Amino acid sequence: MKIHGHKPIPADMRARSGSGMPPAAMARLAVRVYYEDTDAAGIVYYANYLRFIERGRTEFLRALGHDQNVLMQEGIAFAVRSVSVEFLKPAKLDDLLAVETGVASLGRAQLTFAQRILRGTELLLDAEIRVVCIDPVRGKPVGMPEDIHERMSSLMGPSG
Repeated sequence: MKIHGHKPIPADMRARSGSGMPPAAMARLAVRVYYEDTDAAGIVYYANYLRFIERGRTEFLRALGHDQNVLMQEGIAFAVRSVSVEFLKPAKLDDLLAVETGVASLGRAQLTFAQRILRGTELLLDAEIRVVCIDPVRGKPVGMPEDIHERMSSLMGPSG
């Protein structure tokens, strides 16, 4: 199975790990809050944060050189197994947010992403998302391709 090569996370996507964020390397994605993201009170509806962090994981993989459409054609997909989210402060209409994504833990067929959303330096959301590598046709877990596994491992730093 051929998996497209990976690229380093571009310098403009790197973010420093903050407290509670174990990954050595984190990717950063800017997200603007639009009217459609808010509820009647004018704050981001809680489920939309899951959309923001999904985009963060997708762009994290893309920055490493792994396009999810190509991975699917090669028999690899990532499915969310569990989500743990702490909603700390609300985001509001027109806020410019930063979604930070890094690898917190790694197994052969699963990994846990550490993600957070900030408004400037203010932490709004802290999350851990566990995903499983699956065969998208059979829906069964499969081992992660070695190059992806090695790259994810390298991003965790010496304690990973």
